[in-house]
Amino acid sequence: MHSSFLSLVRAWPLYSCIVVASCLLWWQPAREVSAAVVIALYLALSLHCWRGRLRPRVAVDGPAQLLVAYASQGGQAQGFAERSAAQLRDAGVQTLLLPLNALDPNDWPAPRVLFVVSTYGEGEAPDNAVRFERRLAAAGIQARSLEYAVLAFGDRQYRDFCAFGQRLDERMRQCGATPLFDRLEADQADPGVLRHWQHQLAHLSGDSNFSDWLPAPYQIWRLTGRHCLNPGSSGAPVQLLTLAPPSEQASWRAGDIVEVGPRHAPARIEALLHDSGLDPHEFFDGQSLAAQLSRRRLPTTGDLHGLDAEALLALPLLPHREYSIASILADGAVQLVVREASHADGTPGLGSGWLCRYAAIGEEIDLRIRSNPAFHGPDAATPLILIGNGTGIAGLRAHLRERAAQPGSRNWLLVGERNAAHDYLFQDELTQWHESGHLQRLDLAFSRDQPEKRYVQHVLRDAADDLRHWVDQGAAIYVCGSLEGMGQEVQQILLALLGQAQLERLSEQGRYRRDLY
Repeated sequence: MHSSFLSLVRAWPLYSCIVVASCLLWWQPAREVSAAVVIALYLALSLHCWRGRLRPRVAVDGPAQLLVAYASQGGQAQGFAERSAAQLRDAGVQTLLLPLNALDPNDWPAPRVLFVVSTYGEGEAPDNAVRFERRLAAAGIQARSLEYAVLAFGDRQYRDFCAFGQRLDERMRQCGATPLFDRLEADQADPGVLRHWQHQLAHLSGDSNFSDWLPAPYQIWRLTGRHCLNPGSSGAPVQLLTLAPPSEQASWRAGDIVEVGPRHAPARIEALLHDSGLDPHEFFDGQSLAAQLSRRRLPTTGDLHGLDAEALLALPLLPHREYSIASILADGAVQLVVREASHADGTPGLGSGWLCRYAAIGEEIDLRIRSNPAFHGPDAATPLILIGNGTGIAGLRAHLRERAAQPGSRNWLLVGERNAAHDYLFQDELTQWHESGHLQRLDLAFSRDQPEKRYVQHVLRDAADDLRHWVDQGAAIYVCGSLEGMGQEVQQILLALLGQAQLERLSEQGRYRRDLY
């Protein structure tokens, strides 16, 4: 009843136009006057409808948990903002979608904001962000309770590459907002950057069941080793996986990421196909139907009845999974550190289940390497402070292995896990590096080894004076591990110990880098 009344009220210009037009049928002045009046009414009605369409459709059921805000001149950034909002909403996150000019920097409509922005002209904000940037620049703007992230689009051929996104990121930091993760810059809509952005959306929403917007082909690697790093742990098993590269040349460096194409459990796929009357061993394009289907998203019902082979092969591919590389090119193989994840019902996670349980030694693994310059290491002369927890040791280990071939480098590692007896990952290697001096300092935090839990961020806080001394000597700070908890608290401790201005300078100089997930 309420919506019908509103629809009636909103339609009053149309009804008015109809009434006036009917009156003009018996009005006798010149037809030209009558036509002019009708045309004027029609134009007024069109303007009313057009202005109504300009108002963003942002209604959500209940309070917004997250805002996707876009600045777009040609429509590209807006399109990816809309895709971002759709992925979050599909995951059950109450999400608003607005152009930047619709925002008031003094009154944010959600506690988390994802900015998806392009740069216009010579480093300028797009038209639908100009007013917002001017208001954000005003003195007194505070955003200390806000968390945010920036996806910036640009073209490196131009001098002002991603300039607006960079200014926006810098200003949000100045206003006290906390970055969820480091700014992502998509050069000509780089598919790898966009896949990483989707991966971060999955972490924020807690739902990794998405399809890549711009999928890229995988290489065929081979699983050659799997070794549990924490036998006897009260936590989930952590596996060290070794993957041999394909025959063609593979290249990577410390800080880079692998994207793995996961698969369903083979036994589950064969059972589903048998139940639906299809032959799992029938070949299509050189692969069995079971092998093809194992890489694809299954219907939400989990029931394949009524679907023929052609329909099954048209299902979208499973979303990729990202892992930090724990080895260097000189090792001859990619090594990953993967913790086995489980859903609430006890079933294994998609990516970790495939790599840690279902894939047999010698199995082919769909994998592609993504360069991650934002986490590449500094030169050997720059002292390096490495901070991480859990499987975040993977990315830090790669840097330490890379710098082991660079005599004279100074390195300090702060790392946290559950308990020393079972969860001291790479204990022999770290101990050897510490004794040899390659690790000038090694600080460990085992949260369950004392009544009051102690995490790596607490160790960092207690080492405040040494941290400042290393930074004064030109050290870079690299953080790798979980975004929630460790990553956010390390950020707050660094702000408290170094100050916002100095932390911003370190970031601008490439001396503060993070790989959080």
